Amino acid sequence: MERLNVEKIKRRQRVITISLLVIYLLALTWIILFKMALSSYELPYMRNINIVPFADSTIINNQIDFDEIILNIIIFIPFGIYLSMLKPNWSFLKKIAPIASVSLLFEIFQFVFAIGASDITDFIGNTLGGMVGIGVYFILCKIFKEKQKINKVLNVLAIISTVCVIGLLGLLILVN
Repeated sequence: MERLNVEKIKRRQRVITISLLVIYLLALTWIILFKMALSSYELPYMRNINIVPFADSTIINNQIDFDEIILNIIIFIPFGIYLSMLKPNWSFLKKIAPIASVSLLFEIFQFVFAIGASDITDFIGNTLGGMVGIGVYFILCKIFKEKQKINKVLNVLAIISTVCVIGLLGLLILVN
């Protein structure tokens, strides 16, 4: 009977994690591809590609602008954490593949639909952010040992963060 309850709890946690991942990916798409625009008229028409890492797009006043690079890293950290929660037995490289693929798809879509600059630096930053997320989850598992409790705590933190981010985005929409 207790085994049945544990399995039920695991399934419920997994459904919560998948739901949070879907919300995260939708928000990520809106932020990266649609530039938080509410209509297609607000989207920039820009078709630019940079295949030289840390070149033109990140240099402002002859210095590297680390803000955009850091934001690209930060925004993909949750992806690595969610993927690690859902696929804890996957190897590190197997976890990086979907993260890098999603980042690459975003860059390709920006170019194809002329809605932003496709940049190798963004791809590198995004992938690095996913790797940081994988590392965070790995470290938490080493410290606390019990994955179910870690997943529960991370889901609670993710729910709180998601509500805060949606609220913040809502405020940004209202102000504009």
